[in-house]
Amino acid sequence: MKAQPPASPDISDLDSFLCFAIYSAGLAFNRVYRRQLDRLGLTYPQYLVMVALWQEDDVTIGHLGERLSLDTNTLTPMLKRLEAMGLLTRRRDSADERRVLVSLTDRGRSIRTDARDIMRCIVEATGLSDDKLAGLTKEMQVLRQRLEQYAERQEDRRS
Repeated sequence: MKAQPPASPDISDLDSFLCFAIYSAGLAFNRVYRRQLDRLGLTYPQYLVMVALWQEDDVTIGHLGERLSLDTNTLTPMLKRLEAMGLLTRRRDSADERRVLVSLTDRGRSIRTDARDIMRCIVEATGLSDDKLAGLTKEMQVLRQRLEQYAERQEDRRS
């Protein structure tokens, strides 16, 4: 017997939309993050850039954009602001001048210690156990991958 596709949400019931639940949860996350990030002088997107660089420093803008799901036109102005703040540097790759490498400065590395408190606050705000938080994070990563794959298939059909 063939599995039936899931029922579509009622278009008149906003609370039944998964996309709205995710969107509004994102807004709530931003409110929690904002107070914490103000201490560091960072916006949430800038914080994500810093976290990515704390994880893997001295990378190309292209690699960083892939990691953060951001295009170069969005990422470059953010990197310029972070560079003006003294948190990172951008330089041409000596092996390939077309590539620009992004590296943390000593100051950029040093604020990582202050940022650790941010994650503790977020974990506390969710009210979830470590296991549940890890599980939900994994589910959201799988959901994002499926949505990206679906979007790519849709784009391929249009080509």
